[in-house]
Parts: sequence; structure tokens; C-alpha cells
Amino acid sequence: MRFNALQAGALLAALAVALGAFGAHALNTRIDPHMLANFETGVRYQMYAALALMVLGTQAGQVRAPLPILLGALIFSVSLYVLALSGVRWLGAITPIGGVLMIVGLVLAALDGGQR
Repeated sequence: MRFNALQAGALLAALAVALGAFGAHALNTRIDPHMLANFETGVRYQMYAALALMVLGTQAGQVRAPLPILLGALIFSVSLYVLALSGVRWLGAITPIGGVLMIVGLVLAALDGGQR
């Protein structure tokens, strides 16, 4: 089975909308405002990655970028979700790894986008 960036992006986006609604309605009075902001940052960057994946999924030459973007979004966002919900602060040290993976994927997208 081949990795499909468009499908992965659409599923990531759907999950971001669901988690955003969860944060806005279920968490807004239950967790510290700073932790809610962390949760919202995770949702926002998950949606950015989802949109990037959906665009890349329509481009035939984009084979290297989607996977680092997806893995980066998962590491970045999930670490922020768990941090916000659990208060386990060391997870903040994992978050930048996801950010770096997303940056690498986006740089690869730029490099591969010039090859037509």
C-alpha cells in the first residue's frame, strides 16, 4: 500500500477540527489557560501540516516531503496535547523534534517543487 499524502492530510485535518472543538468546549474551563494555549498551538500546527499534506498530495513530484511533515506534526502536536492534559513538562523537550521534522519536510517540498 502506497502512502497517500492527500488522504493523510484530510484525516489529519478532520482530527484537528475535532480536537479544536474538544479544546474549545471541553477544556476551556478545565485546564490552566497556559496549558489550553499549548493545546491550541498543537491543533493549529496540526492543521498547517494537514493543509500542506493535502496540497503536496496533488503534486506528482512530491515524494520526499509528506512523511517528515506527517511524522513531525504527530510528534509536535501529540506532545503538546499530552503536555496540556497531563502537565508533564518534560514533553516540551520532545516538541521541537516534531517542529524540525516539519521544517525538513517543507524544505524538501520546496526542493522537489522545482523539479518538473
